[in-house]
Amino acid sequence: MRGGFASTRARWAAGAAAALAYAAASHALMTRAQESPWALAIILGPVVAISAAWAWSAGHRLPALAGVAVVVLLGLQGAVGKGIPARWLYLAQHAGVHLALAGWFGSTLRRGAEPLITALARRVHDRFPPPMERYTRQVTLAWTLYFVGMATASLVLFAAGDFAHWSLLANILTPILTAAFFVGEYLVRYRLHPEFERVSLQRALQAYRSYGGGKTRNGSAP
Repeated sequence: MRGGFASTRARWAAGAAAALAYAAASHALMTRAQESPWALAIILGPVVAISAAWAWSAGHRLPALAGVAVVVLLGLQGAVGKGIPARWLYLAQHAGVHLALAGWFGSTLRRGAEPLITALARRVHDRFPPPMERYTRQVTLAWTLYFVGMATASLVLFAAGDFAHWSLLANILTPILTAAFFVGEYLVRYRLHPEFERVSLQRALQAYRSYGGGKTRNGSAP
């Protein structure tokens, strides 16, 4: 048990270190070599690949392929000095991802739909009382507002003309704030609702990862 816990902590530490290194490299490339083809590939490539892989696993194969094709074409145009400037592609990635997430989370709040966090919580909790259903709906709304706020901040800071500060927001502050929001909600949840069944952060993250593939709590298809 202790060895497994240590292994999990080591993987989390390695993942955090890799994420920080990638964020620092992206910020350096954006501010020093934003038009370089290598910068475009390193900065845009991972996000496109991850988004496409998620969309593909969720069954949205045509949007996944179309998204990759569009980004590749825009990147090639930017690399040869034609078409949309690279910094606009970076803005489209950052603000676009957050607006898409806001639309996804927000769409599950419509009448007759199940809020996204509620659906995720059902995958990891054995008991799901009405207070938990109300709380998870509120958390879905909170995440929606967070993503809207991040997209707004991105657009406003970019429009202000200080690209270095915008890059700092996009590459350094965004992952830190997102992780802080996620962990903060986890801590607040059991502060406000100690009666809720406790679930580890690892299980919560597994629920997020399995959601697109349509898996249930035990890992099988519904």
